[in-house]
Parts: sequence; structure tokens; C-alpha cells
Amino acid sequence: MIDRQVHLGAVRSLLGRSSVVAPDDDESARWRAEFVQSFLERDAPQLGVNVPATTLERFWAMLAHYHANVWNASELALSFGVSHRAVRRYLEALQATFMVRVLKPWQATLKKRQVKAPKVYLRDSGILHHFLDVQTREGLERHPKVGASWEGFVVENLLRLLGAPERSCFFWRAHTGGEVDLVVRRGGELRGFEIKRTSSPTLTRSMRRAMEDLGLARLDLVHAGADSYDLGAGVRAVSVARLTEEIEPLWPRP
Repeated sequence: MIDRQVHLGAVRSLLGRSSVVAPDDDESARWRAEFVQSFLERDAPQLGVNVPATTLERFWAMLAHYHANVWNASELALSFGVSHRAVRRYLEALQATFMVRVLKPWQATLKKRQVKAPKVYLRDSGILHHFLDVQTREGLERHPKVGASWEGFVVENLLRLLGAPERSCFFWRAHTGGEVDLVVRRGGELRGFEIKRTSSPTLTRSMRRAMEDLGLARLDLVHAGADSYDLGAGVRAVSVARLTEEIEPLWPRP
């Protein structure tokens, strides 16, 4: 079992310089490449990850293209040329070292078929962009994973603001339509968060269906626009720029 504090200490040792405050895009890219190399060659083995660095790096890069998608072990195993058991072991290694988030599916008591596989995210947007070979904002805007990158960024910030433990975080999707990007359970109450990279959010039929099917106490639609406002009963459009004002912690922060 990997100790959380040991891992965090190892990561902090790599944070002498930050990619975020790098003087230019080239320096930021170099910092992230060095971080990944140091993690694979030094920190991962020290944390008990028994996967060759080259294998784990290749899997990590491949996983970046599945970021914000439902986990498909069969497809990844076929692409990677290994067994289902092997790719699950690689995923568990990255999850245990806090590089990847595995978001479990919420299973509501409904007659409709629901997705039962988890979603996977690279937890750090900068590392995601490293593996996608994205070095500038302009490059990201043109990349087909820009929406997925946005979703993962918002999910991580929401969970940090809520103080939500991993066991209380889910997503929900029905095969016949209706989904919620993030479902958070606290006691007997469910809150939903839908994430849209748009500046003009609207209340959709899918959202109304999810509110009804899941019995959500509230649904927040996090968007890229400048303003926050109500969209209907129990539904609010929340500007990502105002998350810290709009989203209150549900759990005490550590």
C-alpha cells in the first residue's frame, strides 16, 4: 500500500519550479517533461510501483487520449498488446500515486440501463497536455480533447472546493440518454454538477431527466461564461471564474 504522505512529500520535492509560473511555454513544457521522467524513473519505484518506466509512460500517454471517457479495459488491452489484467494493474498504479482519478458510476434504482464502467481522468491538466503534445493555449484550442481537458480541470477544482472524499464522488450516465458529469453524495442527498465549455449555458432535456431520475437536491452547470444565474428550480449556471464564491465546502477541508 502506498502511503499518501510519503507520496506527497516526494511530489513536493519536484516542485521547486512550477510549470504554471514558467517564463514561457517552452520552459513550462520542459518542466513537465522533467517531472514525468523523474516520477517514472525515481518516485514510482520508490512508491512500490512494479512496472517498467517505459511501459508505464507508454500506458500513461495512451490513457491521456481516453481522458474523461468511460474506461474500456478491452480496447486498451488490445491497443497495448497486453492482457486486461495488465492494463488494470497499470491503471491502479497511476491511481494509487494520485496521477489518475477513477470516477465510479452511480447506480440509481431505475429500470433503464446505466453505464457501469468508471470514467478516467489525468488529474493534472499540465501533465495531460504534456502527453497530448499540447504546449500553447492556441494549440489546446485546436485540439480535439479541449472539451475533455476542460471537464477534468473543472472536476478537480470542484472536488477540491467541496472537500469531497473519493468514496462520495461519482458520475452517472444512462444508455438511453441522460447523464451528469459529477454526482456527489453526502448523507442521503445527491448533488449534481454538469460541465459545459460554453459561454451560453442552457437547461437541457438531459439535465431535466437527470434531475428527475436521480432526485438531485441541486444541479450546478459549470460553464466558461462570465456570469452565474439561475436556470430553473434547483438548477444554477455557475461561471468557472466564480467557483470559489459559488461552491461552498460540503466537508471540512483537511
